Amino acid sequence: MQFFQVLSKTQNSPRLINLILITSSLCIIYVLLSLLLFPNTKLLNLSVSVQDVPSNPTSLEHIVFGIASNKRSWPKRKEYVRLWWRPQQMRGCVFLETVMPKSTFDNDSVSLPPVCISEDTSSFHYTYRGGLRSAIRVARVVSETVALNHSDVRWFVFGDDDTVFFPENLVKTLSKYDHGLWYYIGTNSEIYVQNKFFSFDMAFGGAGFAISYPLAKVLAKVFDSCLERYPHLYGSDSRISSCLSELGVSLTREPGFHQMDIRGNMFGLLIAHPLTPLVSLHHLDVTDPIFPNMTTIKALEHLVEASKFDPHRILQQTVCYDRWFSWTISVSWGYAVQVFEHNVFLPEAVRAEETFRPWKKGNAIDTLLNLNTRRQHPDPCRRPAVFFLDKVSSGIDGIKSVYKRMIPENCTLAMVSPRRVEEIRVFSQQLNLDTKQLQAPRRHCCDVLPSSTAEVMEVGIRECGEEELIYMHP
Repeated sequence: MQFFQVLSKTQNSPRLINLILITSSLCIIYVLLSLLLFPNTKLLNLSVSVQDVPSNPTSLEHIVFGIASNKRSWPKRKEYVRLWWRPQQMRGCVFLETVMPKSTFDNDSVSLPPVCISEDTSSFHYTYRGGLRSAIRVARVVSETVALNHSDVRWFVFGDDDTVFFPENLVKTLSKYDHGLWYYIGTNSEIYVQNKFFSFDMAFGGAGFAISYPLAKVLAKVFDSCLERYPHLYGSDSRISSCLSELGVSLTREPGFHQMDIRGNMFGLLIAHPLTPLVSLHHLDVTDPIFPNMTTIKALEHLVEASKFDPHRILQQTVCYDRWFSWTISVSWGYAVQVFEHNVFLPEAVRAEETFRPWKKGNAIDTLLNLNTRRQHPDPCRRPAVFFLDKVSSGIDGIKSVYKRMIPENCTLAMVSPRRVEEIRVFSQQLNLDTKQLQAPRRHCCDVLPSSTAEVMEVGIRECGEEELIYMHP
């Protein structure tokens, strides 16, 4: 009833109507004048900045790759690139110093990146005695990749022709960072003297490194001037790092990139991978195949195939303890399982075993590592029993990976010995890491499950409880 009375009064009040019209007109005039006089001013949040609108997640389509190679190494090493390159999703170039015969590239266009010919660098000075002046050409891959002028780019990623990337993990790692800021992301060498000689603040090029789009655009503009100031440096990555340093940018370290400045058997490093997604592997020509009884390429194919089932979990180390036999089980998912025939404290179990040789022979300092390692027992029969990945499958219940003994041993076995086990089956769910888990990673737990036969061990991987400890049982 009151509503109709107010409405009636309003209809009979010309003064009130005129007042409303005048007020509205003044507000409209104010807004129009403000937009004309102060076009960049935000008025009561009427205009929304583009930066305030959430962007779509980073994907492979937002990355452009620059791969450094040469006419001598590309015919062989292109097989490394073929392992991870996805023509329908990836953009970029392999940079060579000269045009090669057409027969070299038969059937490569559907499985490899296009080839770009590097620009002439003969005008730049190179004075490092005994070094290779091709380091200048390789360094300029950065600016020449930017010059490809691709659209909708967030990151430029660079590597060598023997760098194997794990694409999903590369994307996941970069997604932690704001691509609109200046970022230079990579890793150091595993060898102390390498970092001491070159720089602890340099991303080693073989491991691969990433530069955010706005930083790369600025770097490309000034890079040639930097090259003039650093003729005395040895490598390409030193020149890139030095120029970024002049721009005031330091290295953001990501341990998922791997330079692998080692020789021989890299098993000890892979089995103790840090709690971060595996992004890259390097120096695969000078290390042993990562799986026994396989060629280097076949062994890498085996690892890459496993990673397709659970990219974020590949090489992630999980440790659990068998209460009945007092065994310690260390699972490096998608690669290998170690079984110690006694209880081992967790900090010791997760150390990298020194199965490899240093990059250079020489003084004791050449063998110093930037890693937490443990010595390999000289007696093979006293080392943990090792089971390598045989196959992976997935179903409605999760993912099953099977590991088997692949290295013959002539050991005298106790009545209760992990070497009597023939197969280990690991059950898990796919690991999907979000930004918080990437920024604050936590190791997963596992349980030794009941098994129907003594020759088979079954292990289940799961998230740890909030207050759960991973410890050996008395």
